[in-house]
Amino acid sequence: MALEHAILVSLSERAGSGYELTRRFEKSIGLFWSATHQQIYRVLKRMEEAGWVAVDVVAQSGRPDKKVYTVGDAGRAELVRWLAEPDPGAGPVELAVKIRGATFGDPAKVAEEIVRHRAKHAERLDVYRQIEKRDFPAPAALTGRHLHQYLVLRGGIRVEEGQVEWFDEVLSAMDAALHPKDAR
Repeated sequence: MALEHAILVSLSERAGSGYELTRRFEKSIGLFWSATHQQIYRVLKRMEEAGWVAVDVVAQSGRPDKKVYTVGDAGRAELVRWLAEPDPGAGPVELAVKIRGATFGDPAKVAEEIVRHRAKHAERLDVYRQIEKRDFPAPAALTGRHLHQYLVLRGGIRVEEGQVEWFDEVLSAMDAALHPKDAR
């Protein structure tokens, strides 16, 4: 994923200036994607040149004019394409941005991507648990390097458990949104 996609999601949610985007990144997307003010402005310039964003110049009294960016047709098309594109190497940051932007594309395609990643993490979790059972049958008796190896393995298990649980939560919520129950 490129910063462009995170910006497209943010601007799809609400138009804004480069300064406003920087503040939004600090308060929301920036919790998992870091971008400096300079990076955002450089990328906005490239996106404008590519036709992904449109710029409205707003005159301000006593200050320089403000550029307000909105997503253009080419930017919407790129966002839809990216949201639907499988990415086996995507990490939690890319997936979080895709989930956040799902409403601007095909949520079912984003859910398919989550299913693929969930399967990968569940497989890794199974391998870790097999190693734990095979190599560390009595963890309470461990000391020294064996204890330290076990603790690292436990960290991996906890990370994978968390990923699988989060994917399950995301899929459940997305399924409920895609297939609302009868409200009789």
